[in-house]
Amino acid sequence: MKEVLKAMNVVIMEHAGLEADDILGTLAKRAEQEGMAVSLVSGDRDLLQIASTHIKIRIPKTKQGRTEIEDYYAEDVERAYQVTPLQFIELKALMGDSSDNIPGVPKVGEKTASALMVEYGSLENIYEHVEEISKKSVRESLKENRHLADLSKALATIRTDSDITLDYEAAKAEGYFTQEAYNLFKQLEFRNLLGKFEKDEVATEKNIAESFQNITDRDQILKILKKAEKKGEAGLFLLTDRDILLGFAICLGKSETYFCSVDQGTEDVGQLSLFSGTDGQEPMLKENWDNVHGTVDISLSGEICNMIFRLSETAQIAAFDIKKQYYFLQKQDTASYFDILIGAYLLNPLKNDYDIEAIASEHLQIMIPGYAETFGKMLPADAWKHKREDLITYYCYGAYTSLYGGKIIRQKLEESKMTWLMEEVEMPLSLVLYDMEKEGVEVRPDELKAYGDALVSRIQELETSIHKQAEMEFNINSPKQLGEVLFERMQIPGGKKTKTGFSTAADVLEKLAPEYPIVNDILEYRGLVKLKSTYADGLAVFIGDDKRIHTSFNQTITATGRISSTEPNLQNIPMRMELGRRIRKVFVPKEGCIFMDADYSQIELRVLAHMSDDEQLIEAYHMHQDIHRITAAKVFHTPFDEVTDLQRRNAKAVNFGIVYGISSFGLSQDLSISRKEADEYIKQYFETYPKVKEFLDKQIKKARKNGYVTTMYGRRRPVPEMKSSNFMQRSFGERIAMNSPIQGTAADIIKIAMIKVWRALREEGLASRLILQVHDELLIETVKEEEETVRRILEENMRTAAELKVILEVDLHVGYNWYEAK
Repeated sequence: MKEVLKAMNVVIMEHAGLEADDILGTLAKRAEQEGMAVSLVSGDRDLLQIASTHIKIRIPKTKQGRTEIEDYYAEDVERAYQVTPLQFIELKALMGDSSDNIPGVPKVGEKTASALMVEYGSLENIYEHVEEISKKSVRESLKENRHLADLSKALATIRTDSDITLDYEAAKAEGYFTQEAYNLFKQLEFRNLLGKFEKDEVATEKNIAESFQNITDRDQILKILKKAEKKGEAGLFLLTDRDILLGFAICLGKSETYFCSVDQGTEDVGQLSLFSGTDGQEPMLKENWDNVHGTVDISLSGEICNMIFRLSETAQIAAFDIKKQYYFLQKQDTASYFDILIGAYLLNPLKNDYDIEAIASEHLQIMIPGYAETFGKMLPADAWKHKREDLITYYCYGAYTSLYGGKIIRQKLEESKMTWLMEEVEMPLSLVLYDMEKEGVEVRPDELKAYGDALVSRIQELETSIHKQAEMEFNINSPKQLGEVLFERMQIPGGKKTKTGFSTAADVLEKLAPEYPIVNDILEYRGLVKLKSTYADGLAVFIGDDKRIHTSFNQTITATGRISSTEPNLQNIPMRMELGRRIRKVFVPKEGCIFMDADYSQIELRVLAHMSDDEQLIEAYHMHQDIHRITAAKVFHTPFDEVTDLQRRNAKAVNFGIVYGISSFGLSQDLSISRKEADEYIKQYFETYPKVKEFLDKQIKKARKNGYVTTMYGRRRPVPEMKSSNFMQRSFGERIAMNSPIQGTAADIIKIAMIKVWRALREEGLASRLILQVHDELLIETVKEEEETVRRILEENMRTAAELKVILEVDLHVGYNWYEAK
């Protein structure tokens, strides 16, 4: 605050031993004596005692997101509180104020204090007539706590005679909006305040916007595109409506940012649309498509779109969220792209969003109007109709930010040693994901409906069973009613009472399920209800006219680098319950194809073996036997052939738990054993694989020293929790430091595998297509005649995606639906 005020030339007054109210009170009364009109602005109502005919107290209040100001002169105080400003001190002394550490008199609230002051006029007079107060509890409290009333009055009284002086000339309010203040406001992202700076006073974003040009002449547009080809680099931001190009912004230099309007609402210009060519061919324009069939000549509008297509082949294109623009761009590996969205994500994968305005602020130190604050929830196509000028400015900023923000982000990636990751993994992957989204996966609506009906049937069975066991009907979906039934009516032990009732969270119920059939039924009921709403009902909404679901794959969501899937989420299909797994039966290949599913086997454990360089763990994998049984034999000192199923299950929990930085408490919960036993399991594990412990400890030290950990390929995962003063936060940070390098490396490997497989399918001219990725699993819609070739491509490219000290095993299956293939 002091730094901001100083930058804005606002005088700050400080005095040791004085509170801010004392300084304000003294200055106000002194200014009043000198004939000035005074305003005091504060959220503290104590200042109402200073109000007079010439001193106005202004109290800001936030109401429904808006700031309102309450103004009080002396008469306003009397009207609102029925006391004079001086009496307000004694009113405060009676009722107290915890925020100001004024104790007040116990049992005397605001209403009682106001009534007493109105009737008796002063604190002294109240005590002179204390025996007349009818309410016994108030009367006795006043008598017993006179010392508190006097103390509170002293605390509530603001000094107006402090030994301070103010140079009025130096304190004149002028020249707030300085260059220094502007730079500071940009850093702090004070968007609204930035609008108050005049463009001729400081160098602002408005100066950049002054050079933006809206070009509507097609010859000029073609000229700009040819210039971009010669320059060899451009910031490009396409304005599209599905497969229609409405216009585009292009930045070639500091004062060369253009918006080229393709759609001007005239027939001769029209809207440009691309048609996908046949397999292996470039997409072609609608105009070109028609020309091939002899219907129309290629128009100049078609030439514009073709030039954009060619530009992406010859120039370095910097863009924002390029996956959404690939439809109009060259989609071969020869094209050179840089997506500032992906680059910003790599530099800091912990942010919630990476919109253009955030990137411009962080990397260019400029504040540009945000999309949401300018257009609300309006889609770009609607904004094009209703707020065209604002949209043109926004897209020009996008192109400018892409070009110049891209240069800075490139440099930062180089300094962070993530250039290879950006250029060889993330950028090629964006094209793979675009292709997968475009392909989609076929879903049979009738089978989806039948699946939903089966779920309803089972849900009804469970509902009947639960009500029968409870001996009453109740709302199973109500946590409050469920808690009362289980822990009060049925007296099941283990209930956790909260403010709103008994907890019925999954972790509470899962511990009780083995012993109480009703709890087991409730857990199954919940799972099936979620399946019904999320998948049986939810997926139907996303089936397109082509009978396929086109999910969105996200590259910039997870902190570890994993790809996520939304609208709908196809990566979270449940696998624990058989009825949950059956949802995969509704996903089918198109006619003439089968599904081929390839899944990495225990990739994170294999990554751990490689990164820790633990000889014992590496040897265990070289034995080509059950890794969990081997671990159980070593940890429990039992011959391999004599390892029990329970020992194997416990060893498996430790194996995977170590990858995720599990604690002895977490392991004890997972295995339903004591914490001491869990602690012993982990101790034995680290004695068996000592370099694993060394590796994990090393990651914690790295995170503590550097503030981040890295994957095998240099991907950074910041760990700010390590600097927290909170023990729980630091412990969480340690778990992140241990597991992020492993999970992140596994994510990198599957990405590399996807790129290799995708390229190989095209290089060999196959019609089979990669259509889904679910964590460590790839799904190929495989033409039957290409089955053996696709099998070879999958196995070879997934196994060679990384060079590890252990083999990358791939489990591969085929089927006529996703369930069979898995």
